[in-house]
Amino acid sequence: MKEQLYEIPVNDAFDAGCECSLCRMYHDLEKDAIEYTMGSSYMQDDVREMSDKAGFCPEHIRLMYDNGNRLGLALMLDTHYNRIIKEMKKRAEKGTAAKSGGIFGKKNETSAPVTQFIHELEGTCFVCDYINRVYPRYIDTILYLWKTDENFREKFKSEKGFCVSHYAELYDTASEKLKNAELDEFIEALNKVFFDNIDRVKEDIAWFIEKYDYRNKEQPWKNSKDALQRGVLKLDHVFVEEPEDK
Repeated sequence: MKEQLYEIPVNDAFDAGCECSLCRMYHDLEKDAIEYTMGSSYMQDDVREMSDKAGFCPEHIRLMYDNGNRLGLALMLDTHYNRIIKEMKKRAEKGTAAKSGGIFGKKNETSAPVTQFIHELEGTCFVCDYINRVYPRYIDTILYLWKTDENFREKFKSEKGFCVSHYAELYDTASEKLKNAELDEFIEALNKVFFDNIDRVKEDIAWFIEKYDYRNKEQPWKNSKDALQRGVLKLDHVFVEEPEDK
């Protein structure tokens, strides 16, 4: 059967043999979002208008800079600066926070208009919005393939596990969208894949530590040379490139 649009990135990630397929999917989607933002789209007025309004979080502005498209970033920043300076000056003219009488004579303060605008701006990101529109469909696709594709179920069961954050995400989403025996089967497979593999990485970290004992100097590294990278990935939703020469 021909793969559907969202099945391709899901299957590609599950075929990669990494420690968390969902981290890889998120990482690849993030790269696509940065390339889209810094590609020809920055010349489109509607995209510039949306990015101008939403702004960018610190992590994604850093990745945009690392992308190397200096002109594209300059154009984005130019229109964004025009907006925020105009809006901040307008709000700054309104002065400090309004004070109102509170209980027992105490005064309650709200944020000043200018700082309220800044806090609102800090809570939005054009790239994050792009990712958040697409990524949940990947999770839905995993569950859809689990229900409909026997080959994918076997692929899922042979995974190297997931990071803690994505284990929880799969667990909660499955609990919402699967029922009865189908849910029980998925959770059983998910638990086995997760705990078997997080135990494996923990053992590799333990042996990495043991190798620093002079008595183990001549002992082989086994699978522990990249244990720290894999350990970081398992513990949190952060993608670390795994070395090719283990």
